[in-house]
Amino acid sequence: MDIKEYLREKKVLVDSFLGDYFEGKSRPAVLSEAMNYSLQAGGKRIRPILCLAACEACGCNSSDIVSFAAALEMVHTYSLIHDDLPAMDNDDLRRGKPTNHKVYGEAVAILAGDALLTEAFGIFAEPSSFIKAGAQLAAMKELSAASGMKGMVAGQVQDMLSENAEPDEETLRFIHRHKTAALLSASVRIGAILSGAQAGVFEAISTYGDSAGLAFQVVDDILDIVGETEVIGKPRGSDEKKQKLTYPRLYGIEKSRSIAEGLVAGAIESLRGFGREADPLRGIASYLLSRTH
Repeated sequence: MDIKEYLREKKVLVDSFLGDYFEGKSRPAVLSEAMNYSLQAGGKRIRPILCLAACEACGCNSSDIVSFAAALEMVHTYSLIHDDLPAMDNDDLRRGKPTNHKVYGEAVAILAGDALLTEAFGIFAEPSSFIKAGAQLAAMKELSAASGMKGMVAGQVQDMLSENAEPDEETLRFIHRHKTAALLSASVRIGAILSGAQAGVFEAISTYGDSAGLAFQVVDDILDIVGETEVIGKPRGSDEKKQKLTYPRLYGIEKSRSIAEGLVAGAIESLRGFGREADPLRGIASYLLSRTH
């Protein structure tokens, strides 16, 4: 299959939902403007697309869960706005544009992030004519675990604590599995949960998500060193400058590439019991290795 065309088509669906959802939503208007500024800054929508692809792999219609998938992008965007703040990573560029706090100020940026996170959970709580209430509740619990103190937030705190620290394999794995891989993996599991996947299918999908999610961050670490600022959308070498704990810092670029390849191979292997309905997931895993931003 043409994975780039698949990614483009699903991105259009997610972007359309997000554009409609926030139109004329808030007063004061600057709140919606700040939320939309980061939401519409050119993200790849990998998390919502993984959710849609997992739903399809489980034999269901992904158009039934577009709202839930789009909510995952809201959570991801909130995390980026807060990560970029001076109190944390203090970044000036995100996706090639000034970061949210550079445009709207720190206070509005914090509140825009808060609003995105809150709206996302509101979407997960909205009754659906396609999804059973129990599945929605389970999906919401999955999102909470991935984005809160057991997931992204824990990873971000450990990431900050580990700057300028001696490289440590266990700590590196904790940061990456919580800060980035947790939400990516949850996106896949949420797609399976909302489709009503049985235990064996859910387990395979979860294995895929864990491997693909970590591979995504390993490749991100590599791109911070070898990528071009104009392409990756942020200053090259920013992780190295801040002495972040990354895979290349601990293992070097070549071994890091090998680790990423092994993770992608493992993700694809976990889908061996699926038919062509899982081709989008397989294609996305392979795409993770070749991406340039």
